[in-house]
Amino acid sequence: MTKNDLIEKAKAMISAPSCCPELTAAGQAWIDSIGKSDETEKAGNLISEIKEDVTTIDDLVAFAHSDTAKKIFGEGQKDFAAHADELKASGAEFCDCGACKPALEILENKSLILD
Repeated sequence: MTKNDLIEKAKAMISAPSCCPELTAAGQAWIDSIGKSDETEKAGNLISEIKEDVTTIDDLVAFAHSDTAKKIFGEGQKDFAAHADELKASGAEFCDCGACKPALEILENKSLILD
C-alpha cells in the first residue's frame, strides 16, 4: 500500500454515508494538509479519530438489534442484524461498513502517513 492508496481510502471513508461528522472532518483535514507543514499533525489527528470512531463488532451487533436501527432501517433492519451476526460469527472484530473498512486500512498502514 502507498500513501496515495491511503488518500483514496480516506476519500472513500469520508464519502460513506456511515462516516460520522468528526471522522469526516479529520479525514478531509488530512487530505487538505497533504504536502503542507501540518500534514503530520493532521495525520495524527486522523489516526486518533479513527481509533475513537471505528465500531467494534460487539457494538455493531448491539446497534443492529436495537430499536434505533429499526427506526433507521425499517424492514431492512433484519438483514442488517443478520449481516452483523454473520460478521461476528466469522470472527470479525470490527464493522465492515463503507467508513469503518477503509478507516481500518488507514490505521493498519498509519506508518505511511505519520513519517
